[in-house]
Amino acid sequence: MKMHFCIPVSQQRPDALGGRYVLYSVYLDGYLFCRVRYSQLHRWNEQLRRVFGNSLPPFPPKYYLAMTASMADERRDQLEQYLQKVTMDPNMLRSDVFIDFLKLVQLDTFSITINTAALDIFLPDGRNIQIEILTSDTAERVLEVVSHKIGLCQELLGYFGLFLIRFRKEGKLSVMKKLADFELPYVSLRSAGMENCKVGLRKWYMDPSLDSMLMDCTAAVDLIHMQALQDIEQEWAKPTQAQRQKLEALQKEDNQTKFLELSQEVRHYGYLQLDPCTCDYPEPGCGAVLSVGNDEISCCITLPDNQTQEIIFQMSRVKCWKVTFLGTLLDVDGPQRTLNQNLELRFQYSEDSRWQWFVIYTKQAFLLSSSLKKMISEKTVKLAAENPEMREKETQNLKQAPVSELSVQSPTPRGSNSQTARS
Repeated sequence: MKMHFCIPVSQQRPDALGGRYVLYSVYLDGYLFCRVRYSQLHRWNEQLRRVFGNSLPPFPPKYYLAMTASMADERRDQLEQYLQKVTMDPNMLRSDVFIDFLKLVQLDTFSITINTAALDIFLPDGRNIQIEILTSDTAERVLEVVSHKIGLCQELLGYFGLFLIRFRKEGKLSVMKKLADFELPYVSLRSAGMENCKVGLRKWYMDPSLDSMLMDCTAAVDLIHMQALQDIEQEWAKPTQAQRQKLEALQKEDNQTKFLELSQEVRHYGYLQLDPCTCDYPEPGCGAVLSVGNDEISCCITLPDNQTQEIIFQMSRVKCWKVTFLGTLLDVDGPQRTLNQNLELRFQYSEDSRWQWFVIYTKQAFLLSSSLKKMISEKTVKLAAENPEMREKETQNLKQAPVSELSVQSPTPRGSNSQTARS
């Protein structure tokens, strides 16, 4: 699946010979990832092509004469498309030539040298684990170091991820983004531009039934048990009074297995809850709290008369969705660190045999989009596992599914961009 790469703005800079060059600000999941020149990306493409040949997407051609404004816009659009398409190949994502280049540009952009450093990893029970890493270590590598320290089975690493988590007043927390495997957590934490932000370890699957895959590993059970307690404390998971009493009794008995079995019955267990936002349903400007998981989007809407209404959107009836940046043109002298203040996610949904667009205005739009993609991916894998004869067909369908066809559109003025996915 394509990743949420976009280049909403570029800046002209003077070079050492008295000329000028263009510096592109690349954002990933709404956060400034790096700033690069065309020549750097061109050399990278040549390196990738030597390894992967014609499987690479087309790269924007060189111009030997001065570019017009329309040519510059076209090149920026083409670079966006290239970055998104090149991340669709999992073999490419894991290759040294891919990772080493992205390491370098992240470090260079934020003027961070390669050194050993201490990094605190926040656990769901409130504890921090301090690990020693290199500033150039990727999220995948950091996760391996953390797993070794807590005894988490290596084969289960795919069920967990590292996240940027922001801590707010009264103990509330917000999950801001999941770190991609090739991101550098040390750099991302310092470049995010957010106060009270930490790197946190959380499970990364949206189907609560996948807990069953982890029950033979003590460290994994500890982690999902911690997260279940945290989600109840944060009121993301919503047990009834009777369920709460049973869970408290099981907690006193230190019976994690039974606790997690009962948690499966709790409303919104295993869901990711977003910060309060607004939506356009049933009318514009309504407040909303979204919980995402178990193949659905649960939306608790506050109506103009302060009454609340819960709407459930089933992923099987979502046709497509699009993330759009609604802001004005970015500061060309120093691009802002995030695009998350002016984002919307709109999705097309089948209701009463007709397709209708629903719009959600949330700074966590990219995280929401990633969660929707995750649910579709998990469902596809589950269907293939249930019917081995369909495995090859479903794998091919996933590759061809519109959800993987993410694209960025950049209308003028260039502070607006959208990413589209289909299910």
